[in-house]
Amino acid sequence: HVQLVESGGGSVQAGGSLRLSCAVSGYTASSYDMGWFRQAPGKEREGVAAITSSDVPRYADSVKGRFTISKDNAKNTLYLQMNTLKPEDTALYYCAARSRRDWASLLQTTLYSYWGQGTQVTVS
Repeated sequence: HVQLVESGGGSVQAGGSLRLSCAVSGYTASSYDMGWFRQAPGKEREGVAAITSSDVPRYADSVKGRFTISKDNAKNTLYLQMNTLKPEDTALYYCAARSRRDWASLLQTTLYSYWGQGTQVTVS
């Protein structure tokens, strides 16, 4: 049974930092592509950052240079380090996983099969 559990969300002032974590169970994180997605009220869910099973990342233009995605395979955990946060980063952030595919499609929401419940990030 695949399970993804996010943590680390919260409220922060603009310019601050947060680190999100996604604990994986039911499969080995190193064998799947994984990503972080977010959904703000009234908006569609969008890809923020994702990483292939071989640890090649991809970022949305809106977060390049501010967010860093990483995996700790020993802990079966995915991370998202978010720096220089802006009010427009406010959203519910989801962790997701999919079977290995091409790098170009890493940020495509519809290609992910497994999802966590989300963790709220609020930037004021």
